[in-house]
Amino acid sequence: MLQRFFSCLIFTTICFSPPLDAGNMQATAIEIFIRDDVYEDYQKFVAGRDVLTITEFRSPFMRRDVADMVLLQQALALGGFQRSFVYLPGKVNFRNTKMLESGELLLSFDTYWLSDAQALADKVLISQPVIKKGQYLAGIYTSPNNQKVLQLNELADFRELTAVSTPKWRTDWLTMSALPLKKLVREDEWLSQARMVHMQWVDFMLMPFVNSKDGLYQLEQIQLKLVPEVAVLLDDSRHFVVSKNHPAGAEAYAALQLGLAALEKNGRIQQLYRQAGFLVEPGRYKVLNQQTGSSR
Repeated sequence: MLQRFFSCLIFTTICFSPPLDAGNMQATAIEIFIRDDVYEDYQKFVAGRDVLTITEFRSPFMRRDVADMVLLQQALALGGFQRSFVYLPGKVNFRNTKMLESGELLLSFDTYWLSDAQALADKVLISQPVIKKGQYLAGIYTSPNNQKVLQLNELADFRELTAVSTPKWRTDWLTMSALPLKKLVREDEWLSQARMVHMQWVDFMLMPFVNSKDGLYQLEQIQLKLVPEVAVLLDDSRHFVVSKNHPAGAEAYAALQLGLAALEKNGRIQQLYRQAGFLVEPGRYKVLNQQTGSSR
């Protein structure tokens, strides 16, 4: 039923919107800066398919960032946004936020915590939530050789552990600051965080659950392993943000809201994130910080 509904909406959008020829589409293509490791997994997942027609999201290459990319494009299309995108992968991270504020970047293909988005509210438009408050459980990832962390089972066990995060992600940082850690290390670049955990310079980091049966996450030479049966609640919602200062900002935001509303109404958003392995069934994991109410 969901697949039929989505296909009908895509068909309606394509057939009843003003046509654009290839030349015009190329001329109106919008540049999107994307982290290179995310783009690599996105390409492997899409594998040459039309991203607007994909309805099955179970894949070893699916992750939360890739799910965001797919969801955003499908929502924009359903809302009638016809501009094409040109992806520019690289070592980008917080630079995107400054580009959103200035209007150099139309929107972020990576969702934002509401607390982070609200700090930019004078520069960006904030979409309806795609992950609601109370739904986001993060996995605890460590080196496959760090047996001390892999045996983690209680909140008090954090007292002997070190972790890494950044205050630039407010919800992550505040949540981890509320844990009874031995030490919380600041590192602003995600890839450097992962490398520190892999090398066992720090014990663990928080990451979205990945669609992996053995709980392993591999990126080039970096290998991390999910601590089994436990999770940490990040008690905030996640949203797409659109630049107010980009010429196509208002148009993209209106289309995005329409598309997300249609997908939400029919359960499509939760289906995508569940199939991606990101949203987990209630009760599947022991939430170690449940009694603290996270950091919010």
